[in-house]
Amino acid sequence: MSDYFRQNGVNTTFLSTESWVILCDIEQAIKTKIEAIGTPLKDWNISINYGVKTGYNEAYIIDGKKKEELIVEDPKSAEIIRPLLRGRDIKRYSYEFADLYIITTFPSLKINIDDYPAVKQHLMSFGYDRLKQTGDRGARKKTNNQWFETQDSINYWEDFYKQKIIYPGIMRIAKSNSLNFPRFTYDESENFFFGNDCYFIIGEHIEYIWLILNSTLLGYLFRYYIYSFDETGFKMFTDYFKNIPIPKPNHTTLNQANDLLHEINMEKIDKWVYSFYNFSEEEVYEIENFVQKLIYEEES
Repeated sequence: MSDYFRQNGVNTTFLSTESWVILCDIEQAIKTKIEAIGTPLKDWNISINYGVKTGYNEAYIIDGKKKEELIVEDPKSAEIIRPLLRGRDIKRYSYEFADLYIITTFPSLKINIDDYPAVKQHLMSFGYDRLKQTGDRGARKKTNNQWFETQDSINYWEDFYKQKIIYPGIMRIAKSNSLNFPRFTYDESENFFFGNDCYFIIGEHIEYIWLILNSTLLGYLFRYYIYSFDETGFKMFTDYFKNIPIPKPNHTTLNQANDLLHEINMEKIDKWVYSFYNFSEEEVYEIENFVQKLIYEEES
């Protein structure tokens, strides 16, 4: 036993009261380089928020057919119906729109539902007792909102109309596509809304951040910063996610990012990200092998 410990022991330094992890030499070297060069997302000029909590998705999320019916009945309905992405619709560098929409009767908008008779009738078809926000049995949780409004106020509703990165709150490794991890999509102009199964980022250098978040290196970093559960995926809690360190850009790296955006090539993007850290071939192999092993185990 003593021989085993001498051969496999790892030196670890405890410099603070923060959480720690025992790593082998190459893992420690990778983590040290990443943290020396990267800046935690919480220190960037960005904001992270979650999607819309309706309290009753069956009433507020509709398909394209119902959307058209409501607009034909009353053209003003289009003012409060927006395209919706779900967590499952988000892919690596892309998305698949499922022709779903959300009725955006946010309390912060102070909507008069009588101005939208078709939408009002649609919501009423689910029953006042089910939509009221009193906390009664069978109703939505108790709030000060009116019966037709969503559960959350969504005071940041204007942020949905900004360029943004969208990602699922639970990021499972797709068994049907091993290249689909990690996955963050970029909404430049579609103005997508989404439910509370997603989060989104707005702010400075969004496209640059988006490229890095989809890199293989970020899949590797999940082991240190993101909460893993039941061996099937990761819970993207903001308290953890905001600690992921990413290198701040300069004029050169922003120009490089702009070039990479013209044609998404995952291999080129990975090499670009690795170049920030001056990783050795052995370290790159360790990163890619870990992510491939993670995917393989999830698919098994």
